[in-house]
Amino acid sequence: MSTLTRNRDIEHWDAEDVAAWEAGGKNIARRNLIWSVFAEHVGFSVWSIWSVMVLFMPTDVFHIDAAGKFFLGAVPTLVGGVLRIPYTVATAKFGGRNWTIFSALALLVPTALTLYFINQPGTSFTTFLIVGAFAGLGGGNFASSMANINVFYPQRLKGWALGLNAGGGNIGVPVIQLIGLAVIAALGNAYGNASVVCLVYLVFIVIAATGAALFMDNVRNQKADYSYMWTALKVPQSWAIAFLYIGTFGSFIGYGFAFGQVLQVSFLAGGDKPAQAALHAAQIAFIGPLLGSLARPYGGKWADRFGGARVTLAGFSVMMVAAIVVAGASTAADRNGHVPTGAVMTALVAGFIALFVVSGIGNGAVTKIIPSVFAAKAQGLELNSAEKAAWSQNTSGALIGFVGAIGALGGVAINLVLRSSYASTKSATTAFWVFTAFYVLCAAVCWAVFLRRPRGESSVVTEAEELVIAAESGKPVSHTDSADAPVRA
Repeated sequence: MSTLTRNRDIEHWDAEDVAAWEAGGKNIARRNLIWSVFAEHVGFSVWSIWSVMVLFMPTDVFHIDAAGKFFLGAVPTLVGGVLRIPYTVATAKFGGRNWTIFSALALLVPTALTLYFINQPGTSFTTFLIVGAFAGLGGGNFASSMANINVFYPQRLKGWALGLNAGGGNIGVPVIQLIGLAVIAALGNAYGNASVVCLVYLVFIVIAATGAALFMDNVRNQKADYSYMWTALKVPQSWAIAFLYIGTFGSFIGYGFAFGQVLQVSFLAGGDKPAQAALHAAQIAFIGPLLGSLARPYGGKWADRFGGARVTLAGFSVMMVAAIVVAGASTAADRNGHVPTGAVMTALVAGFIALFVVSGIGNGAVTKIIPSVFAAKAQGLELNSAEKAAWSQNTSGALIGFVGAIGALGGVAINLVLRSSYASTKSATTAFWVFTAFYVLCAAVCWAVFLRRPRGESSVVTEAEELVIAAESGKPVSHTDSADAPVRA
């Protein structure tokens, strides 16, 4: 399977070689997965650092209202999403180990900037937006990490491996929120205490870079070629996957940035003083991202068993209900002068947490659809089996970064819609009715593209698309069945 030199370069890697996998390949893959997860985990934490910093930024001191804080959360989400496209090919071009070291050390910049400016309450809002933009560096790490791990694992294990990698990264959101909670509980929410959070992450960044240097490998038979991304984007299902990822990952990261702020506003409306509201929000805010992160690997695992599209469709159905619960709770608070009762707060938190958990499951399921689609499409190419596997691997790896970038834009949209909702009505009600309608649309797209069966000769679904539908319905891809379904890729 591999030729491993002292400088951690693997000249050839074939994860589908079962004998080599059992003879030690799986141990190499596991070692790279562990440190990929940790480095991506730290990246997610830095990406979402401003979801914690805003809890240390009282409006009367920093002069930034709730709408402004939602906008501040949208900026790193946007930058991180855009960076995912170039990060997608970085591991193939520079090596997974090399790029993980570099991308980890790059996180020192936004963390150090945050450490300095969180102690400067007179800083302009524009400057805070620029500093927040640098935190977007952490968002790019997802794409490079996922593309790298996609190479190391065979098709039969990709759902679980990619789900574990992404879930371990996603958990960086609740971990930094837990650290923020610990600081607020122990020291209070005075803005100077936020420095402790930043200092902890400066240490974590160094550990991530050191671990990558010591234990990760570069796989040299990858191709750093944007043409694979353009090839992937010519496949109609790729755009459907990207759209679905807006609904799953966009929800996860968007709510991850916004949940604490929504809670803080609600507690303030309920009569808490600013310090109490920050503490109460921090005590709850981490729960949703934590459970959503833990759920993601199971989304991949269930997708391996039942098909990514089936799990995704079920997820959007539940997300509709959860969004309606949150919208209903917010409506009840509006009728009470924006003051939430105990029952309303319980429904609001329960609905939010359900959105996190199910979006986490959906993340793992949608990610699994990607290699399934290209494994199916590859069977119609006039290539030998090794070339088909390479085409599928490189194309699906390229698409992972693009889909991750588009999905992150969903997080931007969530913060902007919430900002608009609070600015115009002082509540989240309008925003969550919008989100509910979007989840209905996502469910319809998932069914129409990946689960609908063609009927009659008038159907526009091609034989190659039927093969993808079969793969995503949980039916194994048949090489013989696909022989008459050429793909012009």
